[in-house]
Amino acid sequence: MAPPSESSQAALLPDLPRGPLCSYRARASFSWKELALFWEGEHVLHFKKTIFSALERDPLFARPGGRELSMEKHQELTFLRCKRVFEFGSLLVGQRLQSPLTALALLDCLGAYDWSLAIKVFLHLFVFGSAIYNSGSERHFKYIPKLFSMEIFGCFALTELSHGSDTKAIRTTAHYDPATEEFIIHSPDFEAAKFWVGNMGKTATHAVVFAQLHTPGGQCHGLHPFVMQIRDPKTLLPMPGVMVGNLGKKLGLNGLDSGFAMFHKVRIPRQDLLNRVGDVTPEGTYVTPFKDDRQRLGASLGSLSSGRVCIVAMCVTNLKLAVCIALRFSATRRQFGPAGGEEIPVLEYQLQQWRLLPYLAATYALDHFAKSLFLDLAELLKGLLEGNGGARQAELGHELHALASASKPLASWTAQRGIQECREACGGHGYLAMNRLGDLRNDNDPNCTYEGDNNVLLQQTSNYLLGLLAREGPGGPRCETPLKSVDFLEAYPAILGQRFQVASLQDCLDSSVPLAAYEWLVCYLLRESHEKLSQEKRSGRSDSEARNNSQAYCCRALALAFLERTVVRRFHEHTHAPGVPRPLRAVLRRLSALYGLWSLSQHTALLYRGGYFSGEQAGKMVERAILELCAQLYKNLWGTVLQESHVLERASWWPEFTKKPAVGSLSSKL
Repeated sequence: MAPPSESSQAALLPDLPRGPLCSYRARASFSWKELALFWEGEHVLHFKKTIFSALERDPLFARPGGRELSMEKHQELTFLRCKRVFEFGSLLVGQRLQSPLTALALLDCLGAYDWSLAIKVFLHLFVFGSAIYNSGSERHFKYIPKLFSMEIFGCFALTELSHGSDTKAIRTTAHYDPATEEFIIHSPDFEAAKFWVGNMGKTATHAVVFAQLHTPGGQCHGLHPFVMQIRDPKTLLPMPGVMVGNLGKKLGLNGLDSGFAMFHKVRIPRQDLLNRVGDVTPEGTYVTPFKDDRQRLGASLGSLSSGRVCIVAMCVTNLKLAVCIALRFSATRRQFGPAGGEEIPVLEYQLQQWRLLPYLAATYALDHFAKSLFLDLAELLKGLLEGNGGARQAELGHELHALASASKPLASWTAQRGIQECREACGGHGYLAMNRLGDLRNDNDPNCTYEGDNNVLLQQTSNYLLGLLAREGPGGPRCETPLKSVDFLEAYPAILGQRFQVASLQDCLDSSVPLAAYEWLVCYLLRESHEKLSQEKRSGRSDSEARNNSQAYCCRALALAFLERTVVRRFHEHTHAPGVPRPLRAVLRRLSALYGLWSLSQHTALLYRGGYFSGEQAGKMVERAILELCAQLYKNLWGTVLQESHVLERASWWPEFTKKPAVGSLSSKL
């Protein structure tokens, strides 16, 4: 892609205003504008600028001026803002969303403004809408234009009161009646109520409802999605047989109406089964294009992974905001100094750098990983739409499910810890509500539990990895997969024999060092988990008991280390690719090395216990390398840290407007 002209770049990335941070920006060894163009791409930067300009010009998006809204008013305002986003038409949600990364950019920008709004749009458009498009067929496409015009408003109803992470145990049923060619959707009791469903509380008119599909003869074919009308779009009153309500005030995200629903023998047409992976004939025969259950499950896992992949991106946005706030504050907050001299900014202190800069590196690493994983998801869904039911498509579904199941825990926990560290790094001022750190902490918190509890999800990933050991070949497991995330395990026995061999600090400042260590760590934990599981089974315990007793110090650590290794590998390959502009290589590779070493340092005890580290110098060298990389980044990163003022955060979000622009005029002007 040709670089933009100087005039177009100035319009897209104007110079930042003069202020107390200018002295730090002047230290950058590279152009922050060049980094922004490389990292985001000109198209995405234009799109983000368009989004923020649209929000800034409309007084509906003005902040309420310090007063706290009631939950009812907050949810009303969020819905009105959601409606306005769709009124912008093609400006925001039209042809531009044909690019997967542009769709992710919309979520990023709306989330940076307000997560209640972003999640409301996301659930309606990307979750409900994508479920219909990707899991349905041509007979369901009638809903798509109504979705964009907001004639209907959607939600995604999978979780139940008594079951969330264990989707196989969902208890809502869908019995087929061939006499009327209808499915009967039923909640057997209150524990089977759909629960924690965003948009369902007050505004959703339709839902994608997951239920156990039963055909005549009593055969159950497992969990399948159905599109159901739950309210009358003209009155918002519940449909017959549907009890639906709002859950009430939450710890955060109170602009989003989270709800519950129960169904009492609600009849829906046969055609309302989303039939991409399985269908029922008018006579009641179950049919599927997939040859075996593994392939059908692989296709189904893709749609279930979508929400988790997007949550990773949401966590990254929260980390971006928190890190920017804390670093800017630290660069201007002055405390202590040499005797008789001026006080110096707290970011000059090594301890403050050690607290914050690894989270900056984590933000870049996880941001790249979130984008690459989103593109992998797009590939899976594309194959599903094209009717690809082959073995590779099934393997891709299982691999992506394993990655998504561990990436949500890693991203949400990293953001959780990072936001708290940023809050504390700002001292007492970090406790003020106006700086958003409290809101970020509260709004990020549900990322740890919805779409699956983190600790339970990690079991999906460890089960996948343990299953690979069954594919034994001459030299180890046979582990060739579409995304190549586990291909290194083919050298499993040889990797276990490797040891930390770095001789100098300079050699340790490269991300290839933590990458090699992570490959050993994953192999070691895979062996430990397999041996623990086998030991439990030899003791006479059942398979479920054995797995339960192997989680705390084995399987859980295995899943996290595997995902951390995947993030390190993808960031290492990205920063060492030939397409990286020469002036950006040094700083991006330092970020890659810092993230890898900092993450690895949290496993020091395991590295010593397993014998990869020996002697005190190995651990000390990693610590020295982390501090050295923090110092190098501190000297050279200011243009990067502070470059996102129009995308991530502003000192004052929205000016007061006295004249409201005419709805619809924005699109033509821009």
